[in-house]
Amino acid sequence: MKLIGKITSVIILTAASVAVNAQSKINPDSIRNKMQWFADAKLGIFIHWGIYSVNGIDESWSFYNKKISHPDYMKQLKGFTASNYKPEEWASLIKESGARYAVVTTKHHDGVALWPTKEKHYSVVKNTPAKRDLLTPLYKALDKEGIKRGAYFSLIDWSYTDYPAFTKDSVRYKIGDSPQRWQRFLHFNQAQINELNKAFKPDLWWFDGDWEHSAEEWQASAIRQNILKINPAAIINGRLQGYGDYDTPEQNFPVTRPKYNWWELCMTINNNWGYQPQDTAWKTPYEVITIFADAISNGGNMLLDIGPKEDGTIPPQQVHVLKELGKWNRKHEEAIFNTLGGLPQGHFYGPTTLSKDSTTLYLFLPGKASGNIVVKGLKNNIKKIRVLGTSATLQHKIVGKISWSPVPGLVYIQVPEDVQDEYMSVLAVELDKPLSLYKGQGGLN
Repeated sequence: MKLIGKITSVIILTAASVAVNAQSKINPDSIRNKMQWFADAKLGIFIHWGIYSVNGIDESWSFYNKKISHPDYMKQLKGFTASNYKPEEWASLIKESGARYAVVTTKHHDGVALWPTKEKHYSVVKNTPAKRDLLTPLYKALDKEGIKRGAYFSLIDWSYTDYPAFTKDSVRYKIGDSPQRWQRFLHFNQAQINELNKAFKPDLWWFDGDWEHSAEEWQASAIRQNILKINPAAIINGRLQGYGDYDTPEQNFPVTRPKYNWWELCMTINNNWGYQPQDTAWKTPYEVITIFADAISNGGNMLLDIGPKEDGTIPPQQVHVLKELGKWNRKHEEAIFNTLGGLPQGHFYGPTTLSKDSTTLYLFLPGKASGNIVVKGLKNNIKKIRVLGTSATLQHKIVGKISWSPVPGLVYIQVPEDVQDEYMSVLAVELDKPLSLYKGQGGLN
């Protein structure tokens, strides 16, 4: 493989997608074009907001795992006020972070909807002091900022009486014993999905909880088809038993580049998704930025989570991280958005990305790197090296190149201390033609 830049472009932008697993049922050609905005977006903001923020406990899982009883968990309905909810400020902060899309928990596993569902079930409109639709003003505010709409929806509903599971190690019934009861749940579930789809037409659906049942039991094919009938451009995450468009690794970054064409790392700013005041394990801006750089270097996105308080205020630690991330994104925008995943492992010790035409290679320098950095196996001639966000240009030196051998030399670049970014500097290496890498074993080959 020698024209690695061109090959990377094909893999990420036009190759046949395997969706999210080898058993995917999706026609790859049907999703190729509509996935482009997602491939270019790189950054989304996840919003976990619900009644669990009242006591600051695990969203849904706290009663499922019997840390708290279900009745005590649901008492939080009485304390959910949204009294300081300012969706325009949320959208402005998300815009400032550099995110191109936002995903809000329309309904978690506890079954509490954030919109005025017509189904006979819990909602913040009917059952909490908030007494209002929380989705419509947020989506309108996101639209104003040019941010794509994302809707998290739990396929699981542990509070719905016709759903089989309730708490850990206990069930209400088995589907095989009560198929009519399961059909009632499926009708309810699809009705709520249809409500969201018709009212808000999300650009992105983020399903969760598919592990409890098979694609056939969920009627996953019908869920997908019904969404696309109303909004053919919608994309769907990989938690729909093989009927999604992209993969969603959670919390831990993949050690090697994922095999999927499109993927997204979803990650919290501390250790929990929803608001939990006792969780003070806040990630620093540097940590978030370096994780983000790794994700885009490997051809993926990052969906960074915030957990507002019950009144709608966002914890200051989360605000700080989003603002600092946004400051870094604005400075290095050229290397982040609308780019391709970068070099294979071994060519550079750090994250990298490529311009879409593969003629500019971006090198991310973690840890305030200075002195010599090295790029291996670069067959191209270098036209210019720029330090993004500054007016500085850098020199390079080729070491070990023998005139009669096809093996390229090592590229050493001297990085002075005075051009360093506070968190992570980025170099733009302009090439004479699309990226070409040496993949041989040395010697005469």
